[in-house]
Amino acid sequence: MSAVKSYAAVDLGASSGRVMVGRVGPDSLELTEAHRFPNRPVRVPEGLRWDVLGLYAGVLDGLKAAGAVDSVGIDSWAVDYGLLDADGALLGNPVHYRDSRTDGIAEKVWATVPAEELYAATGLQYAPFNTLYQLTAARGSAQLAQARRLLLIPDLLTYWLTGEQGTELTNASTTQLIDPRTRDWAHGVAERLGIDLSLFAPLRRPGDAAGMLRPEVLEETGLTGPVPVTAVGSHDTASAVAAVPADGERFAYICTGTWSLAGLELDAPVLTEESRAANFTNELGLDGTVRYLRNIMGLWLLQECVRAWGQPDLGALLLDAAKVPALRSVVDAGDAAFLAPGRMPERIAEACRVSGQPVPATPAEITRCILDSLALAHRKAVEDAQRLSGQSADVVHIVGGGTRNALLCQLTADACGLPVVSGPTEAAALGNVLVQARAHGLVGDLAGTRRLLTRTQPLTRYEPRGGTQRWQAAQARLARG
Repeated sequence: MSAVKSYAAVDLGASSGRVMVGRVGPDSLELTEAHRFPNRPVRVPEGLRWDVLGLYAGVLDGLKAAGAVDSVGIDSWAVDYGLLDADGALLGNPVHYRDSRTDGIAEKVWATVPAEELYAATGLQYAPFNTLYQLTAARGSAQLAQARRLLLIPDLLTYWLTGEQGTELTNASTTQLIDPRTRDWAHGVAERLGIDLSLFAPLRRPGDAAGMLRPEVLEETGLTGPVPVTAVGSHDTASAVAAVPADGERFAYICTGTWSLAGLELDAPVLTEESRAANFTNELGLDGTVRYLRNIMGLWLLQECVRAWGQPDLGALLLDAAKVPALRSVVDAGDAAFLAPGRMPERIAEACRVSGQPVPATPAEITRCILDSLALAHRKAVEDAQRLSGQSADVVHIVGGGTRNALLCQLTADACGLPVVSGPTEAAALGNVLVQARAHGLVGDLAGTRRLLTRTQPLTRYEPRGGTQRWQAAQARLARG
């Protein structure tokens, strides 16, 4: 039997999907890209929808390109779902979390279950698109009335690959329908809100078997069966945090991409009213851990600006941004005002104007404003997480797409006053691969997988420069509005 095995990690982000192949041995870990494909939401008369059939086709193409593998695992973004009828057929395209149907829904929910009680029961931060709010918005619709099963996006794709239905726990914990203390459904919340939990398939956990590739899938991909599908941390952040290359240290993490998810890994949730007021969330991770974090708008702000500017060269833009004076203007990178797409440069400029700061005009100035603002938001999240949890951090690990942005990494080190270790870039895919490898006995516990990452992945260290006083001043300026 070969000491090295191959695992296909299907990793779906908000703007692209990829199928990566990880080759894992007792002291080796290599990741290669088999196939990458766009994830383009579609606006139809009824609203913004995911092209889930296009994504599934991309997955099949990726598995074909991957070649022989020992297992397959799927992770994706959170909260969104597909509804199936009694025959197991999909009822329409899944609704995109940026769709407007949840506007004003939270207030209706809170009229039944006040926000404080909801947080005490589920530990989940307020986000207008949490699955709970989506289901409340869908109440009374013909589609929900006809539905007999709800599958979160990675579970839906797993079902199409295997014919088996399940609800993976790390992603389920983002629905606002899980109790993070029991790691089971929050039955009381669901009952009060009239949400039928029998719509959900049975819970499964990272490492659980999720079925075998169907004969039709084997035929289409050219793979030779049997090929198992393994439940991984199917929320991409759960997989990314599992791939933080921390070697026994107390660390904060920032998973960067379209969103920045910044916080700590804890042994138990923090369900205090102070934590709720600070908009921290308690999502479930591997091995009984809790991802205690704050959602920050992330590189979405820059992605939208770059799109508005006609896709200029990003490397040149960042070089120009580095020359712009630091902290001239900052915005609240967590502000829901920046959630919707379109006219992002104008909206950032307007936010600066309204707050009485110098108005950034050029792409370089706006880019520097965004990166300073993100670093400032990272600082506040890391500070607040330590204060609210009572757990300190000696280093900040940045993983995901933002690791390619050296300026953002350095600014984050400066803002936090802590060293930043950047890498790996494909953290979600690596975490996905390592959970599969663990399930098949190839690597050990979470600490062991992290040591393997530290030994095998290229990492960059950024030391803080210049003290944190100017960052404190900028934070105070932003707080004054």
